[in-house]
Amino acid sequence: MGNKSRGLGSGRKLRLRRKNSRWHNIWYKRKILRLKERSDPLRGAPMAKAIVLEKTQREAKQPNSGMRKCIICQLTKNGKKITAFVPGYNAIRFINEHDEVIIENIGGKQGRAKGDIPGIRWQVIKVNDQSLDALLKGRIEKGRR
Repeated sequence: MGNKSRGLGSGRKLRLRRKNSRWHNIWYKRKILRLKERSDPLRGAPMAKAIVLEKTQREAKQPNSGMRKCIICQLTKNGKKITAFVPGYNAIRFINEHDEVIIENIGGKQGRAKGDIPGIRWQVIKVNDQSLDALLKGRIEKGRR
């Protein structure tokens, strides 16, 4: 057997031991100390509105090559500036400066960047309240603002 208490009155000791042991799990620690919400510009939210400040390009990591189209935008809720990836062929043409975009997490491991784009953790899903995907597929026209 292990070295756990097994008697009738051992409930409290087992409970405290489990409580202390959980602190060795990084996911438990992050959740209880709310580390994601503190470090995340979106403050733990799944999406956020932002205003486009400028369009940029990032070079893909080795062994890929190519310029990945991105935008630098400012979150409306707290004024923080972040860089977001614009997915899709020629999708950057639908985005202009001062447009309102909706940003979401790209979904890399542990909230990190995904794929070959270094240091970019967000992507654009809507432009001026219209889906970027629908604009790309030609289902809708870009609205005038």
